[in-house]
Amino acid sequence: MKISEQIFPRVVGLITSVDEKGKPNIMTASFLMPISFEPKYVAFSVSPKRYTFENLKKVKEFVLNICNKDMLKSAEICGSYSGRNKDKFKLADLEVEKSKIVKPPMIKNCPVSLECKIKQIKEFGDHFLVVGKVVNEKIRREDFEPLIHKTGGIVGS
Repeated sequence: MKISEQIFPRVVGLITSVDEKGKPNIMTASFLMPISFEPKYVAFSVSPKRYTFENLKKVKEFVLNICNKDMLKSAEICGSYSGRNKDKFKLADLEVEKSKIVKPPMIKNCPVSLECKIKQIKEFGDHFLVVGKVVNEKIRREDFEPLIHKTGGIVGS
């Protein structure tokens, strides 16, 4: 049994990153966690096989965009294709917004966007843990139902 089948449900987020030329990418993630209240830090894990991982190694910034339950289709699309050869923003019908501090864009469709600067990337087994300090936050809606993930499918809350 996979650990993802043992620890669930998990909130779903969309991680935006950029390459060294500024080309944005987006990845669906549910291995997410807050790790500090003050200052705010968040962490997520990513496979080194992912295009997002390549971007994070080059440009040490990301935005964690929290999905609401109405974003199921967008989250599935962003988790099903590689940004190496697909424009997932267009495929998932996501509206971007320029971040205030970091290079990766925010997703307007999400109720919460956390702009982060990477403080550490460390390997643990077959994934890397990415720790980011929140340097700006955009709260579009405080009252929302998050999109929840359970291995085998994404489900509403």
